[in-house]
Amino acid sequence: MSLRQCIFAALAVAAAVGLYFWLRPNLGLETLSWACIIGAAPFAALGFVKWHGLSVEQFAWAWFKSVVLTPKRLLPAHQNLYHDAVTNPRKQLKKNATKKRGSNAP
Repeated sequence: MSLRQCIFAALAVAAAVGLYFWLRPNLGLETLSWACIIGAAPFAALGFVKWHGLSVEQFAWAWFKSVVLTPKRLLPAHQNLYHDAVTNPRKQLKKNATKKRGSNAP
């Protein structure tokens, strides 16, 4: 096992033990064991799963950079293609013709 797998396995054990002592007064033994398994499974899986070739730490950093550090301001751009085609059909035909010619260019 690699170091990150050992760390996530330790986190899974800590989560299971914490859930056990937290839920022991309120639940029966069978329900408590399932709660511990369900609580520990995500931590155990994070140590072994890669998403698009990225580990959890790399994916979290990429997500943080793309969402928090470089937010995009999206402005609404309304475009009613039906209205454009009905009011100005020749312009729409010319636009489609130029797109077709551009895609067939060598």
